[in-house]
Amino acid sequence: MKVLNYKILLRKENEGGYTVTVPTLPGCVTYGSTIDESLLMVKEAIEGYIESLKEHGEAIPSDQDLLEYNLTIHADE
Repeated sequence: MKVLNYKILLRKENEGGYTVTVPTLPGCVTYGSTIDESLLMVKEAIEGYIESLKEHGEAIPSDQDLLEYNLTIHADE
């Protein structure tokens, strides 16, 4: 069994809860009311995404060669 790791982004929503995206898997987006629920939901979303890729004979992307940087931009308001 191959182990895959993915970076995820959690965005706190104004109305509550968190939207979660997986940058390496375009369109893999989910939502949870709490961080714990969001992590469970994104795990299920990733598993479903990968299963769909397998069913369609498509390559499974990974974050193996991903480089991560944070940039600070100063913008006038």
